[in-house]
Amino acid sequence: MSERPFTDPLTDTLTALPDDRRAEALRRFNILRPHLIDDVPLADMARLSGVPLRSLQRWTARYHRDGFVGLARKPRADAGQRKVQSELFELIEGLALHKPKLSAAAIHRRITPIATARDWPVPSYATVHAIVNALDPGLVTLAHDGAAAYRDRFEMIHRHRAEEPNAVWQADHTQLDLLILDANSEPVRPWLTIVLDDHSRAVAGYAVFVGAPSAIQTALALRQAIWRKGTPSWPICGLPDVLYTDHGSDFTSHHLEQVAADLRIELVFSTVGRPQGRGKIERFFGTINTELLPELPGALSNGKPASPPHLSLGDLEAAVKTFVASVYNARTHGEIGTSPNDAWRGDGWLPRMPDSLEQLDLLLVMAVKTRQVRRDGIRFQGLLYTDPTLAAYVGETVSIRYDPRDITELRVFHRDRFLCRAVSAHHAHHTISLKDIQQARTARRKALRNEITVKSRKVTEFLPDPARPPRRKEQKPETPDAPVQKLILYETDKKS
Repeated sequence: MSERPFTDPLTDTLTALPDDRRAEALRRFNILRPHLIDDVPLADMARLSGVPLRSLQRWTARYHRDGFVGLARKPRADAGQRKVQSELFELIEGLALHKPKLSAAAIHRRITPIATARDWPVPSYATVHAIVNALDPGLVTLAHDGAAAYRDRFEMIHRHRAEEPNAVWQADHTQLDLLILDANSEPVRPWLTIVLDDHSRAVAGYAVFVGAPSAIQTALALRQAIWRKGTPSWPICGLPDVLYTDHGSDFTSHHLEQVAADLRIELVFSTVGRPQGRGKIERFFGTINTELLPELPGALSNGKPASPPHLSLGDLEAAVKTFVASVYNARTHGEIGTSPNDAWRGDGWLPRMPDSLEQLDLLLVMAVKTRQVRRDGIRFQGLLYTDPTLAAYVGETVSIRYDPRDITELRVFHRDRFLCRAVSAHHAHHTISLKDIQQARTARRKALRNEITVKSRKVTEFLPDPARPPRRKEQKPETPDAPVQKLILYETDKKS
């Protein structure tokens, strides 16, 4: 018996090999097993197995030197590489990284005459394609798409989660893959603003609207996020310590900066062109687009509505509220292992709140303008606002604050002191938004322009356009005078 102690080869070295090499090593070990365990001569093993004696001797030597791994077939050092002249290999790689990007076929066409001129073996298209595909994807992305694309695709990002509720809120907008009907019954794509608590993933507030995102839409979403919702199914409220947004003009507005300062909220903006930090809110937008919108009429599929749109903005707002409060915030979130509502409640705590809803409205929602008090009151957006208190301030300049969603009432301030609430008497029992006023004006201007066009068309039917010079009559081109024939006189005529 051999003095070499036998060790079980089926150890963790087995798992260190690829499947094909592990199977090959195991097959060779089974052939050598009688020799390794029972000391059967290799010559007898060669006759029994049909493997050449020289191969068995080589396997045995490699097993004693490297163990079980030594029985695996070693890959060739040049495996997966094509035999290409080194200079030509570098040229192919350089062309693959050249801008604009070249296809493997284009690279093959370019290097063929170069290789021929230098009497190098011309590589096949497959060889060129293999060299191009073997390049580091990060290197290719950096060369063709730039540093920003490389950073977004290949650099590791730190996924941070706020340590407690209301420590960090994120806010962002998205245009929904949905068509609704606006005030004129025209199909439009609405927008959605979301305020999300970073720690719990709970939606704290939202706003749906048509038209481009603006500071007022952000303010409306924040107002809903901060104030109490009045329902146990949606407990999220309070003032965040940090509001994390992008660099959109609506988020970087002076109004929002002033609000943040008044409410002691720190504004933090993501790096321009780097959306990774807003991945949580982007995933929520994906949830809305895949779970809620396909169930609504007017949902877009490949840019076209799957069904005719008939939802109003109010209908959409109700659908979003139901999904947020009753579905998303209430169900278990895959990443945090509990529902956003429960994660936000935690072990019980008191959020930081503004003094009153009125104070919050003054800061967030109320837009500020200056006006002069006239003898009949204050005029704003074509409406007249009056209050007895204004009688003592005729001729004075005052500041007015108004809610764009309802401009039937103004809050009037004089030298930063509250004076009164001025009301538009003719609309006191109605709700009129600034957008309603603007749409009515636009419709009126459009109607007047159409009327002008119709009346002008009638004029041109009967009278020539005075701006156009009268058309000159065509004149026949003048022909040169015909030559005057001279009378030929004969000699006898001259005498008479």
